[in-house]
Amino acid sequence: MAYLDHGKGPPVILIHGLGGSMWHWEHQQVALARSCRLITPDLLGSGLSEKPERTYSPAFLLDTLRTFMDTLHIQKAALIGSSMGAGLAIGMSLEHPDRVTKLGLIGGFPANILDNLQSSKTKQFITHRPALWLSKLGSRIFGRWSIKLILEEIIHDQALISPIVVERVHRLRFQPGFFQAMYSQLDQIPVWETTFAPRLMDISHATLIIWGAYDNIFPPSVGQTLQTTISDSSFFLAPTAGHLPQWETPDVVNPALLQFLVGASS
Repeated sequence: MAYLDHGKGPPVILIHGLGGSMWHWEHQQVALARSCRLITPDLLGSGLSEKPERTYSPAFLLDTLRTFMDTLHIQKAALIGSSMGAGLAIGMSLEHPDRVTKLGLIGGFPANILDNLQSSKTKQFITHRPALWLSKLGSRIFGRWSIKLILEEIIHDQALISPIVVERVHRLRFQPGFFQAMYSQLDQIPVWETTFAPRLMDISHATLIIWGAYDNIFPPSVGQTLQTTISDSSFFLAPTAGHLPQWETPDVVNPALLQFLVGASS
């Protein structure tokens, strides 16, 4: 599994969302590694990591993350998850609470996912997505154009969507097995909901919930509901960000993360 590992201090694992990669956390690499040991993996099925042909069930992804921690001799770590990566962090908190020190949830992961989705495009893709072969073909014909549309949906400041940003996302989609893994993870959304959503109130770890004020996927009210559900939690609103506030407004998000993780103000 591809990953970055640098810095000294309490271990922190950054977990990207569906179809994402380590680039979602590029603006945290320097700021957080000054105070933490920062581990940023590309999850199996995503980014530069392997994409085995199998079912990407919650149990498989949790076992993969736990094995990853064992391989790096990390007994406990703070987990910061973005979007669907927040679901994986929640799963670890509930299934393996002894492996988690603190929990950070950025833009996810609520109960009743489809009901809480604000984006009609995202909901349409999840519920009526095209056949696998058609997605592959469409990516080859309309790849950069379609990726720009997706980025415009999740990033509030459109000026940040440069040709370089579009190109790197486009290239990751041509990794063998990308679409199969993504489709499998989407198929598992009901399993996430039935396994973890009814237990959100059982999360016992200190939790920081970060949300973009202009999140077009899940509105801030979803994050505020999570905050009222998880007992030892706080809510932080990034005022000018969309669904990836850690990437879009790191100057606002990084101090909040550092304060939560190690009590630092910058």
